[in-house]
Amino acid sequence: MKEIKLPILPVTSVGSFPKPDYLVKARNQYAKGLISYSTLHELELKATEEVIRMQEEIGVDVLVHGEMERGDMATYFAENLEGFTISGLVRSYGNRYYKKPIVIGKVKRTKPITVDMFKFAQSLTKKPVKGMLTGPYTIADWSFNEYYDNKRDLVLDLAEIINQEALDLEKAGALFVQIDEPAVPTHPEEIDIAKEAFKIATRGLRSFIITHICYGDFRPIWKDVVNFPVHQFDLEFTNNYDKLYPLIESFGFPKEKFVGLGVVDVHSHRIESVEEIKDRIRTALKYFRPEQIFVDPDCGLKTRTWEEARAKMENIVKAVAEIREELIKEGYPSEITIKLGD
Repeated sequence: MKEIKLPILPVTSVGSFPKPDYLVKARNQYAKGLISYSTLHELELKATEEVIRMQEEIGVDVLVHGEMERGDMATYFAENLEGFTISGLVRSYGNRYYKKPIVIGKVKRTKPITVDMFKFAQSLTKKPVKGMLTGPYTIADWSFNEYYDNKRDLVLDLAEIINQEALDLEKAGALFVQIDEPAVPTHPEEIDIAKEAFKIATRGLRSFIITHICYGDFRPIWKDVVNFPVHQFDLEFTNNYDKLYPLIESFGFPKEKFVGLGVVDVHSHRIESVEEIKDRIRTALKYFRPEQIFVDPDCGLKTRTWEEARAKMENIVKAVAEIREELIKEGYPSEITIKLGD
């Protein structure tokens, strides 16, 4: 059995960080055939190192690699699997566009997709770095399906692929594996497919499993979602507190599971104050034990500027440090211990 020791109220982040200007420029140049992949990849590694260093400087406890090599979270995986081609730009929301995957054959993984970047990021720090995956339901839902007879068959084939990838991340040393499924609440009528797929995607894993879920309406699916086989649910408690807390009051939250507590708005340029973040943590402590809570932004920070992302993370760390002191004075331990199965 493995044990992970972390400060009480560990600070982490959901996944993506803003790409520096030099990497945005390089990605555009690569798309036009003006630079080689090796040149682009060197800059992706440079940006990843900057993300790791920034989190260490701030004092984050569980790090992310920042997803510098990824464009859209679903398209990135489709680009690296057989059975997909990629469309032109499709509007997702507001003025955001992405290249939507198109399934044109049986989906197949021919090599690990995320492992090398995880190993590189983890080599830069002694703190744990999360292995980051997009869930099978979300990849399928955000793709056009021109091959499979039905969505369930596509989702379950993708679940087998994500399971292989997760197991490889674990072999590479990932103590934390996060499988994001933001599309699940947008189709409550398909919750049974999502549940079946998530069970497959996490089969045999011994690491600390997280899922980040956002968007949509949790009310019809709450009882199903909280029974997903994970250690931690990472949720938007800044923008959706008025929906999530009533659900927890009505239907509860598993006492043995952890919660990723979103305490800053990733869609706003405004930098939340330390006091504001402390108030959000204090509200959460009315619903969860301190030992259950990880503190992070509501979602990935890639739509913010580098300065905004850093400032939001800095204030999270400051707010958590002050709440930790209060908890320790009240008699809570300064550390939590997470035990992972054999």
